[in-house]
Amino acid sequence: MSLLLVGVSHRTAEVPVLERVAVSGDDTRKVLDDLLTGDHVTEAMLVSTCNRVEIYAVVETFHGGLTEVSSVLARHAHAEVSDLTDHLYVHYAGSAVEHLFSVAAGLDSMVVGEAQILGQLRAAYGEARELGSAGRVLHELAQQALRVGKRAHAETGIDAAGASVVSEALADAEAALGGPGALAGRRALVVGAGSMGALSTAHLRRAGVDDLVLANRSEENAERLAVALRTEGATARAVGLSDTRALRAEIAAADVVVACTGAIGTVVGEEEVRAALAMRDAAAPPLVICDLGLPRDVDPRVGALPGVTVVDLAALGERLRSASAGRAVEEARGVVAEEVRGYFAAQRTAEVTPTVTALRRRAAEVVDAELLRLDGRLPDLDEHARDEVAQTVRRVVDKLLHTPTVQVKRLAQSPGGDTYAEALRELFELDPQTPAVLAETTASVEPGDGMDQALSVDTRRGRR
Repeated sequence: MSLLLVGVSHRTAEVPVLERVAVSGDDTRKVLDDLLTGDHVTEAMLVSTCNRVEIYAVVETFHGGLTEVSSVLARHAHAEVSDLTDHLYVHYAGSAVEHLFSVAAGLDSMVVGEAQILGQLRAAYGEARELGSAGRVLHELAQQALRVGKRAHAETGIDAAGASVVSEALADAEAALGGPGALAGRRALVVGAGSMGALSTAHLRRAGVDDLVLANRSEENAERLAVALRTEGATARAVGLSDTRALRAEIAAADVVVACTGAIGTVVGEEEVRAALAMRDAAAPPLVICDLGLPRDVDPRVGALPGVTVVDLAALGERLRSASAGRAVEEARGVVAEEVRGYFAAQRTAEVTPTVTALRRRAAEVVDAELLRLDGRLPDLDEHARDEVAQTVRRVVDKLLHTPTVQVKRLAQSPGGDTYAEALRELFELDPQTPAVLAETTASVEPGDGMDQALSVDTRRGRR
């Protein structure tokens, strides 16, 4: 079995395509269930954020797994696989591991170095475990990816590249309102009270916004966030989204609107914004609307209304596409490369461990048989002498096996190292099935695919 990744991201697709394949929280269970009903997928994890949708699957075969995963993704998007082909990227075995570690380190984000992806990966893994779609392989891999992400942020300057998509959107909002510091003292409306909503309020507070209105389908959830903000000294209150007239009034009174619900369908419509503009003072500054939802929360036609500046994921992607953090990025890539090597070294060592265990078990059986034969030949040998002989024989065997077993584990860490384990099995006539059985309980990572077997496919260019 091997790891397969099939994904679509801001690097390969425009926002309309990302909207089609985006998976809401309510649909996650269905997508994971569909993946596991096939013949080739044994484990699955889904990562769906504002700029990527990725499926990590443990598959029996590459081609069978790719067909099943792509079909599920297309079916969810109400599209044919051929409709998505130009936007998909595929990684296999070592390449898939390297991609996941890069994502965790913030190297593949729209805002290079953003730390929010770690929380999103943790949530995706937690959901896969809760729904029963993550097994031993994905458990070990996800845990390692989270450690890699933490290490990259702790040991490099990658954090300086950018805090998050939210911070970049608000930087554009400041520019539209007059430049750095222009948000201080302004009034903001945040539509959505989930994790993105909480992150948005935190950034708005740091920008000097103390007057916040939180709008959410569940007013109770919005009120909880408002209470937390009031304890920090902000002026904050909650409203529901069901009252259209109230929503229009809040938009009219705001200087900046941040929409980040993650809901399917438009939340802020053109009619609401048009009506809100009619209620605003003619001398009021431009209304800045940051649409961070995927799918979009704001009707695209809102951007054409006079007096409105819309900052959305498409605009952010265009501005940030060529951004780089220079040396910090190279340092983080170095961390990822080192961790990938370590991951596969540990995997190859784990692959050899059952053979070493079988060898030591064979040696113990031989020692026990010879000691039993000694009892038959020297039945009058006293207990103390017998124990001394037994300990001496076991010490001799342990010393003879120590160097080859240590060496085979060390050599196994290099590509092709499994040949040494194979040689041990041949030389000592070990049952080839024994290591396989032991691997089910002793291996901590998936056996079988080293970096030399890595495969990466970009369907947009047909490369392999």
